[in-house]
Amino acid sequence: MFVRVPAAVFFTLALPVVILVVVNAVFGNGTALADGGEWPTRQFYTGALAAFTAVSATYTNVANMLPIRREEGVLTRWRSTPLPVWVYLGGHLAAAVIIATIGAIFMLLIGVVAYGLEITPSALPAAAVTFVVSVVCFAALGTAVASAVPTASAASSVANATILPLAFVSNVFIPLDDPPRWLDVIGDVFPLKPFVESFQAAFHPTAAATSPDIGSLLVVLAWGVGGMLIALRRFRWDTPAGGSTRRRRRQRNT
Repeated sequence: MFVRVPAAVFFTLALPVVILVVVNAVFGNGTALADGGEWPTRQFYTGALAAFTAVSATYTNVANMLPIRREEGVLTRWRSTPLPVWVYLGGHLAAAVIIATIGAIFMLLIGVVAYGLEITPSALPAAAVTFVVSVVCFAALGTAVASAVPTASAASSVANATILPLAFVSNVFIPLDDPPRWLDVIGDVFPLKPFVESFQAAFHPTAAATSPDIGSLLVVLAWGVGGMLIALRRFRWDTPAGGSTRRRRRQRNT
């Protein structure tokens, strides 16, 4: 279902690669200072954008696709089967995790081949634990957004309006060495920065983290559990009355 939507494939998997190439072409010859210390800019952006690719494949993609399936009547047809809600949600989460894994590995391979990214074998278990826990939690948050909003357009707006501003204060697009305290607090409270920094730390060229950052994972896990509880409580198979974007368009046209 994912590969049948070219826009979803582009924005989830191809756009982060384009961003990686562009930012390294412009800023790639310098060094970046962030909470993890000093990085070659090329390697810094590779790790950060690999994590952001995983978030796009889980949080943004799930938040966008579930309401579209609901408005198209796909969820209604699924509901006519004896499939439990948790099985359907679990399938969507598993698919999102697979797509996120493919996207992140592809980004890291580009970093190794083109930008000198160094991978320390002893740090891979920490990176894997951080990655799996985080992408499952972001998929749960995307499901919560899809469950709580009435239309596909609203879900897309909420997902993009929440994740993109956070990316600018979470060491994704801009390495923040000494940000204002309030900006640092915002990044630490929300789950994107803890995930990005914890995952990225496993690929530091001189001091790769060989164990997960438990504090950061607990922040991400708390958001994921909250998202899953909202999803299980608010999940709808049918579009609410007057809630379909297509239905509203037809009403305006008539």
